[in-house]
Amino acid sequence: MADHPVDEKLPPLKMATTGLQHVAAMYAGVVAPPLIVGAAIGLSAGELTFLTGACLFTAGLATFLQTLGIWKIGARLPFVNGVTFAGVAPMTAIVASTEDKSDALPIIFGAVIVAGLLGFIAAPFFSKAIRFFPPVVTGTVITLIGISLLPVAFGWAQGSSPTADDFGSGTNLGLAAITLVIVLLLRRFTRGFVKQIAVLLGLVAGTVIAIPFGVTDFGPVADADVVGFPTPFHFGAPQFQLAAILSMCVVMVVSMTESTADMLALGEIVDRPADEKTIAAGLRADTLGSAISPVFNGFMCSAFAQNIGLVAMTKIRSRFVVAAGGGFLVLMGLCPMAASLIAVVPRPVLGGAGVVLFGSVAASGIQTLVRASLEKDNNVLIVAVSLAVGIIPIAAPEFYHSFPENAKIILDSGISTGCVAAVLLNLVFNHIGKGREAEDVTHPMEAAEDITGAKRAPATP
Repeated sequence: MADHPVDEKLPPLKMATTGLQHVAAMYAGVVAPPLIVGAAIGLSAGELTFLTGACLFTAGLATFLQTLGIWKIGARLPFVNGVTFAGVAPMTAIVASTEDKSDALPIIFGAVIVAGLLGFIAAPFFSKAIRFFPPVVTGTVITLIGISLLPVAFGWAQGSSPTADDFGSGTNLGLAAITLVIVLLLRRFTRGFVKQIAVLLGLVAGTVIAIPFGVTDFGPVADADVVGFPTPFHFGAPQFQLAAILSMCVVMVVSMTESTADMLALGEIVDRPADEKTIAAGLRADTLGSAISPVFNGFMCSAFAQNIGLVAMTKIRSRFVVAAGGGFLVLMGLCPMAASLIAVVPRPVLGGAGVVLFGSVAASGIQTLVRASLEKDNNVLIVAVSLAVGIIPIAAPEFYHSFPENAKIILDSGISTGCVAAVLLNLVFNHIGKGREAEDVTHPMEAAEDITGAKRAPATP
C-alpha cells in the first residue's frame, strides 16, 4: 500500500529546495516579534541578533515536534511552527510595565513557560471545547492581532528612535514607501517562488536602496560569529509574575484557537482531515514547543498560516519537506552571522514591509469573519463590541491609566481583552439560555468554505 502524500519522502534535492521555500515564506514572520520586543527593551545590536537567532532555533525545534512527532505529540502534518504574533502586544505591555528592563525578558520567559505547560495539560480538553471558538471569535481575534501590530510598522517607518533627529523625516518615510511599493509590485507581477518571498525580496531591495542614504549599518554582521549556540537562559533565570502569566495564558488560548483552525484547514488541503485526536496531538506540540522555547531564549510558538497557503499552492503535501525547513531554521539559529542579517535592515524598510505583513494578518481575520454569519444580529454585536474593546489600547493608550500596574499588563493588550470579550459574548448570545430564536443562533461548527474554496462538512458531534 502506497504511502499517503503527507508521509511521502521526496528526493533530497527537492526536499531541500521545497523546505527552503517554506523558510522563506515564514522568515519575516519569525524575526519580527524578537525585533519588536527587543527594540522595546532597548537591546543592543548584538543582543538583538542573539534573540533573533534563538527564535529561529526554537521555531525549528517546534516544527520538528509538529511534523515528525513523538508519542502523542505532533499532528504529523506539513505544519510550520514559529513565534506567534499574538504574543507581541502582551509582551511589549510587560516590557512597558517593567521598571528594570533587564528583568523584562526573564519575566516574559517565565510567563511563557507556565502558559506552555498549562496549555500542554489542557490540550486534550481544549480539542473538545472548540465549539466555543467559532469563526466569529477566531476571526475577531486574528483581526485584532493585525490591527494591534500595524502601529509598530508605522513606528518603524519613521525611524529607529523617536529621539533621533531624522525620526519621521521624508527620507525615512520615502524608504518605507519604496519598500512597500516593491513588495506590492512583486506580488502583482511575479509568480511561484518569487511571489511567495516578495516580502523578503522587498526587505533586501529596500536595504540596498537605503545604503546611499547612510541608514544601513553592516556592523552587526561584521561583529557576529559564524557559529554559536543559544545559551540556555542567556538573559537571566525566568521570573514568575502572576499578571504576566495571566496575560500569556490568554495568548496561549488565542494561539491554540488559531492552531486548531489551521489544522482543520490543512487537513482538508492534504486530504487527511484533522480529527479530535490529531488536534489534541498538534496542540500538545504547540504548547510543549512554547514551554521549551524560553529555555533557549525564544518566545511562544504557534502555527504559521501563510505556509498552509504554500502547501495549497504547490500541492506538495509531505510533512518531511516541512521538517527539512525546520532543519534549516535550526541551522540558521546556530549561525549568528545568518541571524544578524535582519539587523542590517533599516527600520524604515522594515516598516514598509511590516505594513504588508501585519495588514495581511488583519485581512486573514476578516476572511474568517466572512464565514461568521454576520447577517445575524447576535454575531454583529459580538464582533462590534469585541473589536471596540480590543482597539481601546490603540485608540486611547491612556484609557486604563488609573488601573493597577499588574492589571494594565492584561488590559493594555487589545488582543487579550478582545479575545476574552469575544469568547464571553459568544457564550452569552449563542450558547447560554433556552429561549433564543433558532435563526439568531450561529451553530459553532456550521459548514464553511475552506481556503481552497470547497465546502467543508459540519463537524460530527
